[in-house]
Amino acid sequence: MLYPQRFTQFTREHADILAALLCGLLLFLGWFALHLGALELALLLLPAAYIIGGYESAREGLTTLFKEKELDVDLLMIVAAIGAASLGLWRREYHLIIDGAILILIFAISGALEGYAMQRTERSIQSLMSLTPDTARILLQGREEEVSISQLKVGDEIVVKPGELIPTDGIIVSGYSTLNQAAITGESLPVEKTVGAEVFAGTLNGYGALQIQVHKPAQSSLIQRVIRLVEQAKTQAPPSQEFIDRFEKAYAKVIVVAGILLATLPPFLWGWDWETTIYRALTFLVVASPCALMAAIMPTLLSGIANGARQGILFKNGAQLEKIGKVRAIAFDKTGTLTTGQVQVFQVIASSKYTQKDVLKAAASVESSSEHPIGKAIVQAAADLNWVGAIEVQAIPGQGIVGIVKEQQVMVGNAAFVQQYVTNLPEELRRIAQYLEQEGKTVVWVAGEGEGAEGQRSRGAEVMGIIAIADEVRVQAAATINRLKKLGVEQIVMLTGDNQETANSVAKAVGIERVYAQLLPEDKLNVIRRLQQKYQTVAMVGDGINDAPALAQASVGIAMGGAGSDVALETADIVLMADRLEKIAVAIHLGRRSQRIVKQNIVIALGFIVLLLVGNFLGNINLPIGVIGHEGSTVLVTLSGLRLLK
Repeated sequence: MLYPQRFTQFTREHADILAALLCGLLLFLGWFALHLGALELALLLLPAAYIIGGYESAREGLTTLFKEKELDVDLLMIVAAIGAASLGLWRREYHLIIDGAILILIFAISGALEGYAMQRTERSIQSLMSLTPDTARILLQGREEEVSISQLKVGDEIVVKPGELIPTDGIIVSGYSTLNQAAITGESLPVEKTVGAEVFAGTLNGYGALQIQVHKPAQSSLIQRVIRLVEQAKTQAPPSQEFIDRFEKAYAKVIVVAGILLATLPPFLWGWDWETTIYRALTFLVVASPCALMAAIMPTLLSGIANGARQGILFKNGAQLEKIGKVRAIAFDKTGTLTTGQVQVFQVIASSKYTQKDVLKAAASVESSSEHPIGKAIVQAAADLNWVGAIEVQAIPGQGIVGIVKEQQVMVGNAAFVQQYVTNLPEELRRIAQYLEQEGKTVVWVAGEGEGAEGQRSRGAEVMGIIAIADEVRVQAAATINRLKKLGVEQIVMLTGDNQETANSVAKAVGIERVYAQLLPEDKLNVIRRLQQKYQTVAMVGDGINDAPALAQASVGIAMGGAGSDVALETADIVLMADRLEKIAVAIHLGRRSQRIVKQNIVIALGFIVLLLVGNFLGNINLPIGVIGHEGSTVLVTLSGLRLLK
């Protein structure tokens, strides 16, 4: 039973492409039968190809005609294909039926590709919905009871245990923990939160149990607002798509009206006989059909997509390949995009009596008992050093940690915490720490008792040094920004939920002049909208859930494939599979090259159509020559588009 269900689901999800493939197979078999002289078999296979491949286009064309009173290219293609087939049967030139089937096959493939692109919105929303749990533990008369999120009311108190996702926005009424908010706010470091602090749905609780009071309806939570913003941005058709829709309808009207006039007026105006008139009218429908124009675009874009895929750039549809070449402004998220998103030891400064190794070893000894991300970064930095774990370790939330190492007490934490154990903080280290903090670094102070680098015994506890922790800037970030400027990108900005000092520090390191800090998801979305008002085509590069609305709103959303969250990858139009920022410049180059080739192909396609129409009107071409010219121009522009594979 399992396999039939899977087969049914597969055929339902891929019905359009399966119809196109079956149409192509029947077309080939019909052509082969015709080639062998099996006319009866060919006349069975080819109509089946027409029906299977053209059903969806005919349905959409007729729906548009009757409901919206508009003509579109779908209906025009069906009319042209049926006209070619009818003429082929009438004159017993059965190869014309093949030409009509080819027109239908091209449109069936295009419809399938469009169908896949339209499924992205639903996947994006579903990915966002999976970020929050379906249930929450609510406290009722001292007992925990699991209820649906939709049942939560303002004033309810819920319990969140270590390692769990926060189910809804609320205020902490009991407990202390660190929360990883990078996916929601973009902050690079987990944030320490205790009683009175606000927490957001979809953020990850650290090591402490929390009791949270619901202070707003679940549907008003930050993550739900993100979902609505993504949905709204995705349903807004860009101006270019609206222009294409209008052009298709106008083109279809012109061709149909011209075809009707050509089929009725010449006998009265120029004395043509009716057979010649109908013959030329049908030839007109064939040569005027926009297959060459279609082929001028799709093969080029598909070639560019294949080229990008070989280089680790995943374009989700051809429209984005075109748009990336028109980008005039780019907005970068900070955490996980311009930076690695992983905190590391940036610098170790030792006091006069100690070395950097002494400071790292002492800090690692006590931090090895901590689950805090900063502690893990220190332990990782000291991995190659010979240190032993501390005993009697005590962690004071939000301040620091203290333990015994080789019978000597070691303290690691912020300045206020360490100052409780030492007489004074060295003035030189104070100045350095202040500078580092202004640069957006987190400074950890290390103090202890023991021997210094020269074997001198300290009297009581004293400061050994400081350790600066920072989110590491990607190696290729600065070079990428410089390359984008050389490509003529007019504006490059950085968006982040982090504090202004950290944001300015990263921006300075990579060469970005304009910085927007302390932003929530809707703030990032608003910045993108303002950029679009000025620069029209704007790209957004991000990796987190908090970037999803901005990625959806941007003309081109670009996600980091390795570091990116599932929702960012689903929402984005382009994915950098290897997290290599320099590939953004490659994508822009591919986009610009695709634009040039598409324009060249459109000129070729329109040129052939004009020549064939003039020749048909003057009577200098017959239907076979018209078909050869029509199909020849299609093949020519298709081969031209394949140049983008290189």
